[in-house]
This record gives sequence, C-alpha cells and structure tokens, in this order.
Amino acid sequence: MFKRNTAPTETSQPVQAVERITSVLGSGVIWHGSINGSGGVRIEGAFEGEIALRGMLVVGETGRVTCQNVRANAVIVAGAVRGNITTQKLEIRASGRVWGDVVTTAFVTEEGAFLRGQIRMEETVELDLEPAPESTPSEAAQAESIAQMPIQIPTPDPMIESTQKIMRKKKGEA
Repeated sequence: MFKRNTAPTETSQPVQAVERITSVLGSGVIWHGSINGSGGVRIEGAFEGEIALRGMLVVGETGRVTCQNVRANAVIVAGAVRGNITTQKLEIRASGRVWGDVVTTAFVTEEGAFLRGQIRMEETVELDLEPAPESTPSEAAQAESIAQMPIQIPTPDPMIESTQKIMRKKKGEA
C-alpha cells in the first residue's frame, strides 16, 4: 500500500547563500534616523525612523524598532517591531513581537511569536528600494590609486637575524 522511496529526491532549487550582517546597532544604543542602502543590519538597541534596506534586517532579542514602514529583502524579528513590514521573507522568532501589517512572499513563525496585524501573501513583492549606489568618482579614483601602489615587503635585517640565532643558541645551551 505504501512504498518507501529508495532513490533520494533532488530539489531543483539551488541552496541560497547565507546573507552576511555588515552593520550592528548594539544594545544600549538609541538611534533616530534612517537606514538605507545594501547589506545586512542587526539591531540590538532601539531604532526609530525609516528602514529601506537591500539585504537582511535582523531585530535581535533586545532590539526595538519603530518605523512607519520597514522595507528589506529579508526580515528576522526576535525583538519588537512597531510598524508595517514589506519584505520577501519574514521570520518571527518565539521571542519576536510585531505590531503592524505585513506584505511578504514567505512567512515563517515559531511557537510563541506575536503578530498583531494583517498578513498579505503575494507572489512577488516590490520593495521600491533605490538602486544600489555606485561609487562616487572620488572613491573610484582613490580605489584605483590604491590598486596601483606597489606593495613593499620589508627585507629582513641580517644583523637582527644573526643576533636572534645567537640568542637561541645560548638559551638551548643553558
């Protein structure tokens, strides 16, 4: 009646690379303003303002975020978020609390997580993020000049080297 599948099943979807956290707002820090750009951000302190991030946003257990709209490619909430979230993937951990509406393509939650708001699942989500910033001409020129600098490797001083050999012999003889 039931047959065991002996051949391992292969998925056609490639394994996604783990996104790196490039910036951290530490616990005890209170920040008012905006976070825009690309890269992964972890918030362990308190943040109030605007978040539009091309990358991952992690709100740690001690993190408190208050935004009218949080927009990021992926959002993981283990702390508290007050505001609407627009993301491709939202994960609310057991200690996570969200007060706001959510628009997402993928939603994961753990037992004990809290959400007060509506969830709207879409096939695709437009984050309306600004294009990835290009380097300014001065930054490009600086990178070019650094790349063209010859690397200088210091040559060992024969006097120091011979002194070190003598010192090693005396330590070994005693």
